[in-house]
Amino acid sequence: MSIIIKMIVNADAEVRYFTPGEMEQIKLFINNSERRLRLVQTLTLSRDRIIKEAGNELFQKRPSLVSPGGNAYGNDMTATCLRDMDYYLRLITYSVAVGDTTPIEEIGVVGVRQMYRSLGTPIESVAESIRAMKNIINSMLSGEDYSEVSIYFDYLISALD
Repeated sequence: MSIIIKMIVNADAEVRYFTPGEMEQIKLFINNSERRLRLVQTLTLSRDRIIKEAGNELFQKRPSLVSPGGNAYGNDMTATCLRDMDYYLRLITYSVAVGDTTPIEEIGVVGVRQMYRSLGTPIESVAESIRAMKNIINSMLSGEDYSEVSIYFDYLISALD
């Protein structure tokens, strides 16, 4: 849910118009929309690189994942792991676009612990894969852009830890 939708819901629940502070937040949100969309485009266009490099980093830190008996052992299981990383990166782009963690929370976090537990996937490895993607992003973006995007990586990591 974007900040604008949240403000509408809150104002309507209180049966009131927007406050001057809320209108200023809306103005700031709109003024930053081009930047957010540029960041989404950068992440989207770089997704193959991000996933590949982050996957390599993950598997170097946790070689047991790709060893016999590991959750990412074999081509099919490795592909599944990389697919999950791509899924989380996509959710992060949604959150960057709307300037809010709601897409991550509502789409990507609810029930994820139970799902991974039932599959026998170590959730700490999933969190580590998100950290690896964040590391790759750090080398791609300017300090200000990285700060904007890293908020969503941190949110997701925290939800998985």
